[in-house]
Amino acid sequence: MNSNEKPLVAVQLYSLRHLSEKFEELAAAAAQAGYEGVELMHLADRPGGEAKAVLEEHGLQSVSAHVPFEALSEDFTATVAFHQAAGNDCLVLPGPALGLRESESGESWRAFGQTLNELGRRCREEGVRLGYHNHAFEMAVYDGTRAIDWLLGSADPENVFWEPDLAWISDGGVDPLEMVEQYAGRCPRIHAKDLAPAGENEDQMGLADVGYGTLDWEALLPACRAAGAECYIVEHDLPKDPVASVRRSREFLESRVQRA
Repeated sequence: MNSNEKPLVAVQLYSLRHLSEKFEELAAAAAQAGYEGVELMHLADRPGGEAKAVLEEHGLQSVSAHVPFEALSEDFTATVAFHQAAGNDCLVLPGPALGLRESESGESWRAFGQTLNELGRRCREEGVRLGYHNHAFEMAVYDGTRAIDWLLGSADPENVFWEPDLAWISDGGVDPLEMVEQYAGRCPRIHAKDLAPAGENEDQMGLADVGYGTLDWEALLPACRAAGAECYIVEHDLPKDPVASVRRSREFLESRVQRA
């Protein structure tokens, strides 16, 4: 993306998962909500070229995809080939390896970062990028350092980028603005998610549509752009009305997205 282009606003299809189990219907719902870009969930039941055709039918492009660590580490060649065929060049791990979340050792997170560094190096050789998406638990401190810092600090930024989930950072007790500024230049994909005020939207995991919660978007959006944001990816884990929710979030972001 040219640095002067306005970042794209896309949607993580996980936000729409309760509408249907069919990929075709999720793609149609994303288009109905006004999106041109989507972040894929893991698709294991169809060829990559078929997924690309479905997206194109609905005027969509894949800006990235959430890919389980095990899929990439245990079946690297097939996983990368699928996404190349699907027209996607950004693979994002939606969380750590199995069991690592329960670790209270900084060394375990550092070692995992080294593992991702090697996977990211291999991805680069294939013309794709590898990133990591956080939840709240990576904000925990082990051996004097946050888990996310252990992970990212042990991986070359050229090999592993960070997809900050702004709401989960805040939910983990850390200022997302501080974190985005700390990793300036390393955040081409941003998960745009919002937290409802305390005690509200409890039936929606305490989440809110983007711009209608507690995060300071007037400060966050320019900081994200300075950190390298090429794309803001809307996500709501449990919306009451999925299409209306992601449409509302898109409209808010598109009215405020900053040009560099």
